[in-house]
Amino acid sequence: MSGLLDIARDTTRRHGLFAAGAPVVLMVSGGADSVALLRAAAAGAFGDITPSVLHIDHMLRGAASDGDAAFVEALCDELAVCCSRVSIDVAAYADQHGLNLEDAGRRVRYREADLELDARCAGAGVSPEIGRIATAHTLDDRAETTLMRLAQGAGAGGLVSPRYRRGRVVRPLLDCTRVDVVSYLQGLGQPWREDATNLDTARLRARVRAELMPLLRGINPRFDEAIARTLTLLGDEDALLDDLAREAARTGARWSGDELSLDRGPLAALPRALQRRVVRGALRGAFPEASRIEFDHVEAVCDGLAPGPFARDLPDGLRAFAEYGRLIISREAESAGRVASVELPVPGSVDFDGIGRLTAHAGGDEAPSHDPSTALVDAEALTGPLTVGPVGPGDRMRPFGMQGTRKVSDILIDAKVPARVRSQVPVVRDGERIVWLAGVKSSEDYRVGPRTSRTVRLMWEPTNPEGTIT
Repeated sequence: MSGLLDIARDTTRRHGLFAAGAPVVLMVSGGADSVALLRAAAAGAFGDITPSVLHIDHMLRGAASDGDAAFVEALCDELAVCCSRVSIDVAAYADQHGLNLEDAGRRVRYREADLELDARCAGAGVSPEIGRIATAHTLDDRAETTLMRLAQGAGAGGLVSPRYRRGRVVRPLLDCTRVDVVSYLQGLGQPWREDATNLDTARLRARVRAELMPLLRGINPRFDEAIARTLTLLGDEDALLDDLAREAARTGARWSGDELSLDRGPLAALPRALQRRVVRGALRGAFPEASRIEFDHVEAVCDGLAPGPFARDLPDGLRAFAEYGRLIISREAESAGRVASVELPVPGSVDFDGIGRLTAHAGGDEAPSHDPSTALVDAEALTGPLTVGPVGPGDRMRPFGMQGTRKVSDILIDAKVPARVRSQVPVVRDGERIVWLAGVKSSEDYRVGPRTSRTVRLMWEPTNPEGTIT
């Protein structure tokens, strides 16, 4: 009877799954695996945690679903564990979002679990980062998933899923077999609920469980040990490649709002195996809701890292295209907005919806800054109020450090400002003369010199500053 508890304790310790005293939401459906998870938590197998239960009613099985919920609530009462029940029409959710039932159910479960854990952490006055969502996946689930993905095609990362931990989700029973689960519950005299849909071999997982797993165990009676060892090796190697890919992504991938930017040169030089991981990880980080990105799409983006023109439509409304040594993946290939024409008070600020904020501060004898998001101008050279607007046809200015004027369009090209966002570059004007192309170039006409006694400091804060993918 202690076999499962010993295995779960060892898994918890080796992988550091729980923080002492942390709120833990246990996902309990009423089936054998999740009931074993609840009983193990109540027995202290996961250390000093504060467990609670979340039961999701998918509203797919009528009275049977109600029976599952009543069973879980009664067991929680018996064990003095707080229980929350949430009912969601998963079939309707699947139709609304164009998903199959399994994918829809998984999304709903983790969404609700996140909300429940946030509430539990807030109630306990602790950071939500230390809280955990515990699921009851076992070694059998892991082996079945591996076999399913072998049949469908997957890389090492897909084959070793589910993992012991991903974010706040942990799986402390992942080294336990289903035999361990049943033996543990029978030793306690603890019943569980059976979901008849798990026996429907029209579903791939049920077919693998009913037909393929017994066949492999017949070929190798120690198949469970063999698959566990194989998955450990694959998992360690996969984790190493993930670390290398994350390091490459820190300098080669950035996102800003709904736009992901990949540096083509450095990433194109990586081995293809690392390219795939950088691209896949960056896409997931920047667009977590884009669930239909598949191998062929990742390969196409990797192809686009090579020099030359490139454009490709991707699922979930995304588009990839080459631009100034970068590969851009964006929800909108065209500019989403345009700077409006307004007066800029000094001191004061102007907000451009969805684009950014421009601020002006009056100052005295200040030193210029090398920060491109700021410009210091000689207030005594100004002849009137400052105005802000978009780039206009034929605009010219005298760039800082130059004698003559240049076309603004040429300045933006030299600065590698994409054509699709040039209408979002604020142009600060003093009457007809340009004072500053915000974030790009200031004017020589307003240079601060030794005789300057009054200045105006301009600051540009874009709405979506770039960040690195970590």
